[in-house]
Amino acid sequence: MKKLVLPLSLIVPVLIFSQHRKKDTVTKVTDIEEVVFQKKTTGRTNDLTNVKISAKEAKAVASISGGIEGLLKTLPSVNSNTELSSQYMVRGGNYDENLIYINDIEIYRPFLVRNSQQEGMSIINPDMVSTVNFSAGGFEPKYGDKMSSALNIYYREPEKFELSGEASLIGGRLTTGLASKNKKLTALFSGRYRNTNLVLNTLNEDTDFNPTYWDFQSYINYHVSDKFSMSFIGYYSKNDYEMVPKAKDVTFGTLQQPINVYINYYGQEKDQYKNMMGTFSMNYKPSDKWRLTLDSFAYQNREKEYYSIQSGYKLQTFDPITKDPLPSFDAGAQIDHARNDLFVRTYGTQFRARFSPNSNTDIEVGFKYEKENLKDLTNEWKLVDSAGYSLPRPIVDPRGGTGDLKLAYYIAGANNIEPTRLSAYAQYSQKFYWGASKVFINAGARVANWSFNKETIFSPRFQFAIKPDWESDMLFKVSGGIYYQAPFYKEIKDLDGNFNSNIKSQRSIQLILANDYEFQMYDRPFKLTTELYYKKMDNLIPYYMDNVRIRYSGQNNATGYAYGIDTRLFGEFVPGVDSWLSASYARVFENIDGQGNIPRPTDQRFRFAMFYQDYMPRFPSMRVNLTLVYAMGLPNGAPVFTNPYQYQSTLPAYKRVDLGLSKVFIDPKDKKKRYGFWGNFEELTLGVQVFNAFNINNTVANQWITDYNSNVMYPVPVRLTGRFFNVKLEFKL
Repeated sequence: MKKLVLPLSLIVPVLIFSQHRKKDTVTKVTDIEEVVFQKKTTGRTNDLTNVKISAKEAKAVASISGGIEGLLKTLPSVNSNTELSSQYMVRGGNYDENLIYINDIEIYRPFLVRNSQQEGMSIINPDMVSTVNFSAGGFEPKYGDKMSSALNIYYREPEKFELSGEASLIGGRLTTGLASKNKKLTALFSGRYRNTNLVLNTLNEDTDFNPTYWDFQSYINYHVSDKFSMSFIGYYSKNDYEMVPKAKDVTFGTLQQPINVYINYYGQEKDQYKNMMGTFSMNYKPSDKWRLTLDSFAYQNREKEYYSIQSGYKLQTFDPITKDPLPSFDAGAQIDHARNDLFVRTYGTQFRARFSPNSNTDIEVGFKYEKENLKDLTNEWKLVDSAGYSLPRPIVDPRGGTGDLKLAYYIAGANNIEPTRLSAYAQYSQKFYWGASKVFINAGARVANWSFNKETIFSPRFQFAIKPDWESDMLFKVSGGIYYQAPFYKEIKDLDGNFNSNIKSQRSIQLILANDYEFQMYDRPFKLTTELYYKKMDNLIPYYMDNVRIRYSGQNNATGYAYGIDTRLFGEFVPGVDSWLSASYARVFENIDGQGNIPRPTDQRFRFAMFYQDYMPRFPSMRVNLTLVYAMGLPNGAPVFTNPYQYQSTLPAYKRVDLGLSKVFIDPKDKKKRYGFWGNFEELTLGVQVFNAFNINNTVANQWITDYNSNVMYPVPVRLTGRFFNVKLEFKL
């Protein structure tokens, strides 16, 4: 039987971000029974919803939060309203609903981060990455139980000795790779340091910042034989955040009714986040048909959030005609205090097997055991005072007597649990011809049990794609299933600070319809991707969004739904380099206790983004990349312990442009022989990054201040960073 070799890109909807991409030509044959698809060597996946991200472009993108996440935020399905955070929201989900893997092992982010200024670097080190796979929903059964997205990072193995680094005004990194002569032993080590004090100084406030972040990662591989190999990933990071606020002057409101608030501060905040992770993997490939993997992993997170900040404020209104300040004003004060400690330890093992009876079929199964240890000590409160009257302080006597002094809120808890989590999955993937059309299916299910709430969940999932035998290069896809948000530390903690053992997994029933259309324009390849999705959700846990912190109510008392459309035009707008335009419209609603549908705090609505690369034709070493984002404002966020139905306005739209300009002095593609000192370099680039090029002070959240006379809570905008120029030097030996 004659075999036809087809490139995998014709059937799997993967967007390949490469410097030189060409469209393959396929001979049409209708009487072939077997189809052999070319296999991938690194980061192989059968996921039809997968989008592949270029690690090279992620390193080049101008981004404060991180390369990989910075590039992800230009995709139509991904949203974020702060440049300081590497966290992101996908299709109406929140920050906690996204899976992140490194080499197929799930990792965790810090839990207590309240402010995007506190965040350090993303755990993902672009220098160590070979492949990035991202799915915005409808992902395959082998990925875990979360409702929004799955990001899987594969680290690379160096082929020889290498030394590369980066130095900039906000930090640097140094990476070295080693490989034995027979390539059996390879090792990759990388250390990074960052201090964003200069960036935070562009905030419109008088505050002393000292945020320092550093981490170290290693990836070691030993190939015992062609059939058996072992690998180890080690990670340690330490983030220290110190902040001493002094004063802030903010004008907000409307043109008809402007309001000014002047705030004086006393006190400080000191936070610390330590993260450690170690994984050991053994891979055995007895034949071309079998691949067996056994992973052992351990993760530990130690977080401290300590602050005591007293603030005094004065609210001033203005005459709408003359704009002169009115003689009456309101004065008040509040104290914010927290001593929160969190210890998280997770360790376990997972076994994965893939059987490929032929080139077009994969059967995959896996089992995972996790032991978790959560120790949580919470002591957090707020006292609000306005003109000498502490709130809330009820009047108990008509002649003016007041009741006992009460805090605005008090959250306290001492929790210690050691639950066990078990999960397993099985999936079947098949490629075949249906008449003259090419078809790909991926179907399966996963099951999981958590001993803390004694809940067992079952999650069937499916994917289907067909490429008709048309003159136009079209691919149609359908995917979906039942996706759960398995609860962990944040979901089980209620607003009183206690763990709720009766909490259940949130559930999302998803359906995604998609189309990929590849075509030639200006003799260059382009791809237009369109996706429609709908999610029906129940057992939802309502939450408050405070900057980037998610505070859950601890009760499954809501239902909801989400829908939207994502589009992206990807291709060589400039010959030889890839760029894209993204646009999306998304809505997400919830119904709490049957009170009616309202937008969830992550309701994004319309969003447009662009990633564009260019170079000077006569001087190709002069390069530029641009990221542009416009996103309609999220809901303004109800204050904790209030009724969200009473706070339904939205924040201003998020608008931002970042530029990266670079001069490549030594290009690895240039084979010209160099001598002396410069002959040691493989790459050398000097660049200037312009963050927030148009100096737009976006709003990430509101700080709520109470007017005692009217008992109105004013939303004082919390602004983000202004324009900042960063100089960056990159090299590789």
